[in-house]
Amino acid sequence: MIVVGELINTSRKAIREAVEKRDAGYIQTIAKLQQESGADYLDINCGTMVSEEVAAMEWLVNTVQEVTALPLCIDSPSAETLEAGLSLVKSSSPLINSISAEEKRFASVLPLIKKYQAIIVALCIEDAGMPVTAEDRLRIAKNLIARLQEQGIDQDEIYLDPLIKPISTGDKYGWEVLQSIRLIKDAFPEVHFMCGLSNVSFSLPNRALINRLFMVQTMAYGMDGYILDPTNKEMMGALYVSRALVGQDKYCARYLKEHRKGLYNLNGCG
Repeated sequence: MIVVGELINTSRKAIREAVEKRDAGYIQTIAKLQQESGADYLDINCGTMVSEEVAAMEWLVNTVQEVTALPLCIDSPSAETLEAGLSLVKSSSPLINSISAEEKRFASVLPLIKKYQAIIVALCIEDAGMPVTAEDRLRIAKNLIARLQEQGIDQDEIYLDPLIKPISTGDKYGWEVLQSIRLIKDAFPEVHFMCGLSNVSFSLPNRALINRLFMVQTMAYGMDGYILDPTNKEMMGALYVSRALVGQDKYCARYLKEHRKGLYNLNGCG
């Protein structure tokens, strides 16, 4: 199970302003806070700054690495920006977000996986568009995994993203993701899964509750990586409980550690 801290993303107003001002102190505070809150990786995403994305990525990677040794997830739709970030990463096993079955993107990102020996997030999307059913996702996943393995990339180095859609726009969209994880896990037991949760609750009230419960459901089906806000105590509390319940926390050691730190008392859980 890995938690990728999502907060260093210029789609967030405060982060964008800090990057524009080159306010290293603010960015470093956010980086340290996510590490202290339990993040395993830190996501670095400046995709909203299209005209200066490369320069912003380089500055962010250098700035963050001054205060933390956590591995980084370099996150961009641009292969040029991915390379700019990866070339500066000091830790081993960086994470790339992402590759897909789209021909142009696959061809541009594949060399970076090899060059930087990176773990890869692989989106279940193809040139024909977004998948609709679990069977669509399985078909795309088979294609992606086969092509990556042909290039010497092990299943254990792949995190598949089944693409979460808002349940407000389709009442089966959550269920289709759960079934996708099950089908893909049955076919490729060594492959991992990764997702961001916020899409599932888009345009609905009580979004935090929906996201948290969907995390619990997806973990029960085999999801073992999340891009989320690790400073959200309710989310992290649910994550540690879920890990214990699905057999990923020997003797409940991590759950007990977080309990002793007061995580659940702060949530009013007793």
